Amino acid sequence: MSKPFTRPIHHQSFLDRKIPTTMATQHPDNASAPYWKANHDPFISTLDEIEECFRSYTDLGCQEYMWDWEGKYVDEGVVDKLFSLYHDYFTENQLGKDVFLTFRLPNIWYEKEYRIARAYIGILTFEELARDLKLNSPPVFEVILPMTDEAQKMLYLKTTFRKIAKLKSQVFDETMEHSDPSYLQVIPLIEGVPQLTASHNILMEYAELHQKEYGSKPAYLRPFIARSDPALNAGFIPATIAAKVALSEYYKFGRESGIGIYPIMGVGSLPFRGGLNPYTVPQFLDEYPGVRTVTLQSAFRYDYPIDKVREAIHALNRSLPFTKPLAYTDEEIRMGERLATLFSSIYQETVEEIADSINQVSAHIPARRERKLHIGLFGYSRGVGQKRLPRAISFTGALYSLGIPPELIAIGRGIEAAQKENLEDALFSFCRHLKEDLRLAGHYLNRENLHFLATSNPAWDRVLEDIEKAEHYFKFELGPVSTEHYLHRNLVSSIYFLMQENKDISQYLFDAAILRKSLG
Repeated sequence: MSKPFTRPIHHQSFLDRKIPTTMATQHPDNASAPYWKANHDPFISTLDEIEECFRSYTDLGCQEYMWDWEGKYVDEGVVDKLFSLYHDYFTENQLGKDVFLTFRLPNIWYEKEYRIARAYIGILTFEELARDLKLNSPPVFEVILPMTDEAQKMLYLKTTFRKIAKLKSQVFDETMEHSDPSYLQVIPLIEGVPQLTASHNILMEYAELHQKEYGSKPAYLRPFIARSDPALNAGFIPATIAAKVALSEYYKFGRESGIGIYPIMGVGSLPFRGGLNPYTVPQFLDEYPGVRTVTLQSAFRYDYPIDKVREAIHALNRSLPFTKPLAYTDEEIRMGERLATLFSSIYQETVEEIADSINQVSAHIPARRERKLHIGLFGYSRGVGQKRLPRAISFTGALYSLGIPPELIAIGRGIEAAQKENLEDALFSFCRHLKEDLRLAGHYLNRENLHFLATSNPAWDRVLEDIEKAEHYFKFELGPVSTEHYLHRNLVSSIYFLMQENKDISQYLFDAAILRKSLG
């Protein structure tokens, strides 16, 4: 099916800036404590995040760090503190030129505007500070817009930032000779399966609006593909397909528009959330060619031996920029969309029916960051709005803690439906490593728990059906094979029985997460 693009791909040599390859993030999915915390506490406070940012650059070799304003508390003086505490490092490694700090802003269409205004003022004052210190300026010039669904919202961030920059200069009687107040670059983070498959249209409209407003198209774009929330909303297979279609469509847009395209992908360590960990780098490079920046979340950095983490980051920095993106034809994309519909309808119906069990366990998943209340994305097109689910990390962690990895939900019935519509080849074209992913997730299956759960809720019987159909199709048995897998099985058995008696399961949740090297 899909083939590598034969036309030249935009490389960063066309730009006057470096495109970072590895982005450390503050996603709270680590089970273990960070290696740099003397008290061995896995909770990472707002105060810890300055040091975490610095160590991501120096100890690990990450080229970018996401400073997350969405749904969590932040240190608003981040650049002042980095320059004050680590001046010598940033003299040699210029922020905004050699290493990068990128803000993920609150989405003001879901949250109030006051936090984004503080972020804007911070970016503007950081520019002044860097200039006064004779460092690269501006040190922060890119922001991520979560839940991007309209091009107009991207432009709105640029225009409002420019207005605040001009107002600041007027109030403080400053000249604008040093900088262009429209320099803010916006990264669209696209988080739903329908939005991902249609994201070509968002980029095209943004290019047109940018041309109209500024007299030119943007020199480049870094569209950000989410993997966790699409999986939570629609399932493992639809999320993988949507990411592949989006990548193909981004490069198609780049060829049509002449705009440089450098896609970012947000992935976690477990297969359900993208499957990138220090041991799966070759598989990831083969599964998602064309990604130019990848997120390295907390579990990636803290739940594996640090030498393996450094090796993996070095391998990504060396190899990721040169993977050749795949191009899907219109017909192939239609097949992908049909597959996503088949799998997601089965997945959503099942998840709705087991939501209470998921929520019961997720309430015990330990916090790892100082989060605020988050606006969730989970919702069904059929309008069953009473069921609410936790965020993707807690959702994934809850199901693994029950011994039923979410990768397995809808997989068997979905493959059967794909076969009936002659879409089997298309499925494996989009999901190159499906067999390996299922085998890896399946090591954490606790079949006994699943049978117990099914006695009180027949929806779990349909998950058992998925597993049996998948085992028959792939001709292998899912379940534990190593000592760690069997220990994990025993822990999640304890979780199930303790829950029946309303007893504390916290320690068992923690110990199981340590064994699978990710909270969720």
